[in-house]
Amino acid sequence: MLFIKPKGDSDIKQLEVWLNKEYILKWYHDASEWLNEIKERNDSFSFLHHFIVLKGNVSIGFCQYYDCFDTQEEWYSISWLNKVFSIDYLIGEEEYLGKGYGKQIVELLIHEIYKLSPKTEIVVQPDNDNVASCKALLANGFVYDKGYFAFKAGRF
Repeated sequence: MLFIKPKGDSDIKQLEVWLNKEYILKWYHDASEWLNEIKERNDSFSFLHHFIVLKGNVSIGFCQYYDCFDTQEEWYSISWLNKVFSIDYLIGEEEYLGKGYGKQIVELLIHEIYKLSPKTEIVVQPDNDNVASCKALLANGFVYDKGYFAFKAGRF
């Protein structure tokens, strides 16, 4: 069973290692950009909610969620706070890949968001070639529409 805990300063070094792994860089591209967001989490990126994914007492990955209102991304903009969220996640330890943990991480993030705002939508735009991520989203009830995956309010 997996659980998530808020990311602390002591987790930054491990996250840097994960973000620089070749199989993660393929999807996350610029590790320094992600690390800057984490280091600035108490200032300009305070709207991001970061977590470390644990299996027992072993850190195996990272995930985050954020309100789309705060980012106004090109692919999905929103006019209201607490109505539409997005998520990001990764499994940083290779031995945990391909075992269904991505699906569990997505489910944990859905529960975190719904504790904050139970009548919300969650949208995600992984690379279409990231089959594992797309399958994890579909397995959690997301629907692919208009170039992104959406999870509608009220599905839980």
